[in-house]
Amino acid sequence: MSEAAARPPMARRTRRPAPAVLIVGVLFVVMIGLSLWYLTRREPLVIQGEVQSRTFDMAARVDGRIGQIVVARSQDVSQGAPLIRIDNPELIAKEQQSEAALRVAEAELARVRAGFRAETIAVRQAEVERAEADLTLAQKTFERTRQLVATHDSPQSQFDKDRAALTLAERSLDQARFAYKEAVAGFTREDLGIALAKVESAKADVETLKALVVQMVVVAPADSQVFRIPVEDGEFVLPGVPLISLIDPNDMWVQFDLREDLLRDLRQGSKFDVRVPALGDRIVELEVRVIAAKGEYTGWRATRASGDFDLRTFEVRAYPTQPVPGLRPGMSVYTDWTERRS
Repeated sequence: MSEAAARPPMARRTRRPAPAVLIVGVLFVVMIGLSLWYLTRREPLVIQGEVQSRTFDMAARVDGRIGQIVVARSQDVSQGAPLIRIDNPELIAKEQQSEAALRVAEAELARVRAGFRAETIAVRQAEVERAEADLTLAQKTFERTRQLVATHDSPQSQFDKDRAALTLAERSLDQARFAYKEAVAGFTREDLGIALAKVESAKADVETLKALVVQMVVVAPADSQVFRIPVEDGEFVLPGVPLISLIDPNDMWVQFDLREDLLRDLRQGSKFDVRVPALGDRIVELEVRVIAAKGEYTGWRATRASGDFDLRTFEVRAYPTQPVPGLRPGMSVYTDWTERRS
């Protein structure tokens, strides 16, 4: 019998590596490899942006109640199309009152320019003649009374009364003559200026109220789409309160707020791809058009623990290079910023 044959069976099996040892060795090698890959791989930097668009927040310049909401949400409207009508009967009444005041001022101006009528001049002349006759009578009566008082045939009180009547007749004649001269000469330049000023003031009031009445109908400032209507029919509104919001679907962009250390190699005209989750992770190509620093009070971050200097935040606006159907304001987009810079 040979030596190999003489060895027991157990001794021959121990020379083969056990399967468990092989599995443990393979797992150990895999773990080492995964650890090295994890430690050496580049960490992705995902940034998020938000879709925005040119927005028109339309507010009324007058108060009143919502009379009619002409449009509906998501409706396309053209420039000048009525959106909301406001009821304000008091404002309408004020406009009519101002128009009546303008007509009165214009009539007064026409009267000043035309001067006094011939009938008025004749009346003034007749008043002068009557005042002259009254003065002649008062003079004669005063003379008779004066002679009677001198002979003690009339009391002193009658003399005083007739003298006062004479003075009153003289003043009345002077007044009548002044009125006649005014009628013949017509109105002065000062009177004409006052009448003109009244007309201009009345016209300004009419124009102001007409402008406010026009504002009772809120119209679209440009071709746009109805985005939000925060008011309801019959609701009372005040000037300056937003009544309706419009968006321009043809002027949309994606806004990113990025630290300045992420702006390397980014300039106007740079293009990169983003994904839109609301559109099924659709890939959209964007082109950078605006890079602007935000306010000094926002987005500051210390670059070192010692706080030697800070990083500011920049606003980046990127516009789609092609129209994107279904893209709406408020949608989020994201992209791997490390892949863009690789």
